[in-house]
This record gives sequence, structure tokens and C-alpha cells, in this order.
Amino acid sequence: MKKIYVLAGVALMMTACGNNEKEYDATGTFEATETTVFAEQSGALLSFDVNEGDMIEAARQVGLIDTTQTWLKIQQMDATKAVYQSQKPDMERQIAATRQQLAKAQQDEQRYRELVADGAAPSKMLDDATSQVKVLQKQLDAQISSLNTSTQALDKQTAAADVQKAQLQDMLRKCHIMTPTKGTVLEKYVERGEFVSVGKPLFKIADTESMHLRAYVTSAQLQNIKIGQQVKVFADYGDGQRKEYAGTISWISSRSEFTPKTILTDDERADLVYAVKVAIKNDGFVKIGMYGELKL
Repeated sequence: MKKIYVLAGVALMMTACGNNEKEYDATGTFEATETTVFAEQSGALLSFDVNEGDMIEAARQVGLIDTTQTWLKIQQMDATKAVYQSQKPDMERQIAATRQQLAKAQQDEQRYRELVADGAAPSKMLDDATSQVKVLQKQLDAQISSLNTSTQALDKQTAAADVQKAQLQDMLRKCHIMTPTKGTVLEKYVERGEFVSVGKPLFKIADTESMHLRAYVTSAQLQNIKIGQQVKVFADYGDGQRKEYAGTISWISSRSEFTPKTILTDDERADLVYAVKVAIKNDGFVKIGMYGELKL
């Protein structure tokens, strides 16, 4: 019977010693990648379907800034472009008469050339015909050059109008407020009907599904960790309530820093530590700012 009591006592002491061993190697807080969405155009906020706590998909339209003036400018630019197009000369029609005159003069020149060769016409008639051909040819070249210059100028004006229209279309697109990423709305800064200006923050969103624990390790612990290493992460809910998650070390700071006051380690607070990030897949229970523990 005494042996049983002795064994029980030893087992109890071992259990007590085991309980004194820390269940974590570092502590920290949970963070998420936060994105603040700003207004890219100025105007009245005609619609704004955003509420704090909402889960929003990526590339979803959640608001609209007044687009009236931008849309009207696009219509005006289309009309301006149509005017430029209508002013482009029809080269073939405008030079058709000169071409016909030149062809007739060339025929006359050839006929006089044959007559002069046969001695049936004086050479002056051939000289006059040749001169007429040269004059008409220069007129034709001048017309073509002038029409080409006019066409090129109108083409450049049309291209400039296209660029301005593209700019207006980009402004119109930016009136549609889109979510840049999937996540949870953390803060909402404006309401529907307000006037917003370029650069005004509208809301803040965070990816709360893929979160990470920012913890701090000592230089002695640093030699035992590497990026991509699988570790255990515990979310601390208080009152001894903890939940375990599988984590992956995704980042290790290249600089040391003094231990933050909110972080407890085995060493003195004045010792230098290194920040690490451990990525986890959130099941909906981990919140931003919650304390967590890291077990290497």
C-alpha cells in the first residue's frame, strides 16, 4: 500500500513539474492586411452600400459618385470627334479634275511629239504642250500635299480627342467605387449623400480570413526558425480559453528592436528581439488585436 502512495506522489510531482513548463515560446497579437479605400473623383455620393462588419467580395461595386458632368463631357467629345471626321477631305474627288487635265495634256504632248517628229507641226507646239504637262503635274502635287497636310492635322486632332475621351472614361470608371480585395469592413467614414473629394477616405477593409500573428522571439530562438516553417499558434480568449491553429512563418524581421511593452518574453524587456509573422487561416473566431501565442 505504501508503494502505491509513493508512486502516486511521484506521478503528482512529475505532473506538477510538467505543468510548470511553458506551453508557448513567444506571444504577440493577431493582425490582418488592412486597406483604406479613397475617393478617386469628386462629387456627391449617390449610393454607398457599405456597413461596418460586412463581408464584401473583391471587385464589387459598393458606391457611386455623381457621373453627370463626366458623362456629358464624353458626349461632347464624341460630337467634336465627329466634326473632325466630317472635315477630312475626299482626296480622290478633289484631285480628280486635275488628274483628268493632266492626262489630257500628256496625250496632247505625245501627239505633238509625233507630229514634230514627222515634220507636220512646229516644235513650239511641243514645247507648249510639255510646259502645260509640267504645270498641271505641279498643281496636282501641290493639291495632294495640301490635302495630306489637312488630313494629317485632322487625324491628330481626332487622336487627341480619343485621348481626352479615354481620360474622361477613366474618370467615369473611377466614379464607381469598387472593393480592391475580399474582406470585412472595419470602419466606415462617409454616408450616402455626402460630397466627397479626391483622396477622401471612404472605408477601411481587411482580409480577416488570412490573418497572421506578429510575435517577437529572442536571438537565441531565432536560430531555430525559418520562413516556411510549420508551427503551432494559439488564440488566447482569456480565462484560460485557447484555440490552436496551424501556422506558417511567413516573415522574419531583418532588424532587431527592443521588446514592446505589451509582449512578454523570458528575457528582460530591454533585450533586443526580432519580429516574426505567422500566417494562419482564420475560422472566424480570431479577431484583429487579439493576443496569441506561438509554439515552435
